[in-house]
Amino acid sequence: MPLAGRLATFEPDSNTISFGIDCNNAGALFIHAKADGVTISDIVKPVYVPSIVHSFFPLNGMKNYEGVSTPLLGVQVTELVDGIFVGCTVNHSLLCIDYAIRIPRSYVQQFHEDFPVPPLKERVFHFTKESIANLKAKANAEVGTNKISSLQALLSHLWRSVIRNKNLDPNEEIHYYVVIRARQRLHELPEQYFGNAVKTDQCVTVKVKELLEQGTGNIAWKMNRMVATNTEEDFKKVLELWIASPKLLKLASWTNKALVTSSSPRFNIYGNNFGWGRPIAVRSGSANKFYGKITVYCGAEEGSIDIEACVSPETLDAGANDQEFMDTVTI
Repeated sequence: MPLAGRLATFEPDSNTISFGIDCNNAGALFIHAKADGVTISDIVKPVYVPSIVHSFFPLNGMKNYEGVSTPLLGVQVTELVDGIFVGCTVNHSLLCIDYAIRIPRSYVQQFHEDFPVPPLKERVFHFTKESIANLKAKANAEVGTNKISSLQALLSHLWRSVIRNKNLDPNEEIHYYVVIRARQRLHELPEQYFGNAVKTDQCVTVKVKELLEQGTGNIAWKMNRMVATNTEEDFKKVLELWIASPKLLKLASWTNKALVTSSSPRFNIYGNNFGWGRPIAVRSGSANKFYGKITVYCGAEEGSIDIEACVSPETLDAGANDQEFMDTVTI
């Protein structure tokens, strides 16, 4: 089982290091913990995600490359006063690699990255099915199309609010990165493929004044067109170029002038049931947190969406007073 194995390195020649998974059954990590005095309300009711949530996830602070000696999967079951919190952590290399990848030795130093995380807060915004439908209809009407998706309209709406509350130079360029899935585009990819298949370098770039002066529809349309250009042929070309010249993703490559969306409302998180009933809320751990990390989940109600925004406390505080944005949010 890959989840119970460890990362392994091989040296096929003097200039190359190959990384893969050794299914050696070394074991996953399982922790049973108890949070005395902590209730479900303590987790889901505060405006900002409480810092104690991060302690409910195992393997905090581990780097992907440390998977050669540390578990690739960790599960922590934490007993609350009136509920259970199940935290799962998995080495991201495992979800992206299920076969050996050869990397020139000169690139290996890219694995080591010191990334100082600035003071950040996280807040979960809930959007009902009706609110999302209104945003989608408005965005499509603004540009005379019906191709803008619910998520594209919602993310553009969020982006405008974040930038509106940052007091940036109107001529400054800003970016919105969208992680694009390849599964529905790479038709040769087996259905049983274990891992992610994504592109992380795709973004919409505009000036601050363009974002704020144009309506949500224009920005959502740019996002729609960017996503549409990622065809099967384009994905294959990117893969070929990467093999010829590997480039490793670093958190530092995303600055505070960018937002980055990960996860998807298509993931049926609320469909998980470990015998304690249907989940009532979803939260994430401390891994891969940086300014502008926007994590998207399906909501507890059908058709709704939850967005976890990780930005500066000042931006979140200002956003709470942004009436245009908060009118679309359900508290």
